[in-house]
Amino acid sequence: MNVGQNKIAIFASGAGSNALKILEHTALKKAVSLIVCNNPDAGVLNIAKNNNIATLMLKKAKFIEDGYVEELKKANINLIILAGFLWKVPVCLVNAYPKGIVNIHPALLPKFGGKGMYGNHVHQAVMDAKETETGITIHFVDELYDHGQIIMQANCMVEPADNTSTIAKKVLALEHKHFASTIALLGGYS
Repeated sequence: MNVGQNKIAIFASGAGSNALKILEHTALKKAVSLIVCNNPDAGVLNIAKNNNIATLMLKKAKFIEDGYVEELKKANINLIILAGFLWKVPVCLVNAYPKGIVNIHPALLPKFGGKGMYGNHVHQAVMDAKETETGITIHFVDELYDHGQIIMQANCMVEPADNTSTIAKKVLALEHKHFASTIALLGGYS
């Protein structure tokens, strides 16, 4: 993929800490031109405002129906980054952006992926399975939850004293360390 001259849209549903890390990456900041959100109370909207980035608020029925493909194409978006976006991406959007949608998942896929596997649900599943390690997976998005081709993974240990909160902190640290740099490398941004 050579998208160095292309525009990035970040899709997020919550606080936006990964979106902020992406914007702090010098090579990516100028490429991000749109924050797409499905939650009018999401902190990521403040990040967009503070960085003078346009926003697009999604309505679920329209998102399912047409994926906002026309709006994204009109905005010249070539790369979509899912950074804590909690809705399933419709097939029409996946088809419009083949290998052009990248997600970060808070576990080592293919374990602990699928519908409902986000946030503390993932970390609890890791603990319940008595895993000794967990981590992050950055992958291309396809029509299934947490299924597309893996781009990179990073791991951390799960210690006996860990709980969902401590695991979440370790995983978030990995996300902040690796997500922006992986996107920059993948997209040829310098």
